[in-house]
Amino acid sequence: MSRADAAAEAARNATAVDRVADAVRDEILSGRLAAGEPLREEAAAARHAVSRHTVRAAFQRLASERLAVALPYRGVRVAAFGRDEILALQQLRSALEAEAIRIARERYGTAWPDEVLRPALDALGRLAASADWLDAERVHLELHTALVAASESPRIIEAHAALGSEMLLLLLHVRPHYTLESLVAEHRALVDEVQARGPDAIREHLEHSTALLVGPQPVNP
Repeated sequence: MSRADAAAEAARNATAVDRVADAVRDEILSGRLAAGEPLREEAAAARHAVSRHTVRAAFQRLASERLAVALPYRGVRVAAFGRDEILALQQLRSALEAEAIRIARERYGTAWPDEVLRPALDALGRLAASADWLDAERVHLELHTALVAASESPRIIEAHAALGSEMLLLLLHVRPHYTLESLVAEHRALVDEVQARGPDAIREHLEHSTALLVGPQPVNP
């Protein structure tokens, strides 16, 4: 096989992996695949008309996003998302998002420039126009990403981006507690509050969603 043919085959394989990973990710994030449900290579290969090697690579990608786990002698399953997983994710988000907001507010004060706010406001507009929950959850993630990006801190932005799929999974679990209208209203207020109040606003926002899922955390005396 020539170098050009090998490169073309690698590109086709990469595209197939993307396609399978995207399809299974959507099934997980929509709730069609429940926590703990097995992901079977043979069935997925037949359904998507690809090799088991391609499916295996797609499942590995989902595992790297923490949407799936590979268990010895049990194969690959949809990741559990219980109390411990929710708390760990929200604690990490709070650390990253609060620090990003602190940096941005230190730089811009309590009224951020239009060019800094524009990505978040654009996402807020798309959130208000969302017609279904999965689309709204993805735009919701974009809004939080835009607020983090206002920090202009490459490492914080990179670390936050790596949580994207897990954050979408969390939003799936939060979904029953909101209407699309209440989600928009809460985040419209958040855009104003992070400018006015800084890190406390984002911490309280995340504590609220955590409490919806696992209950309020005890306060140490």
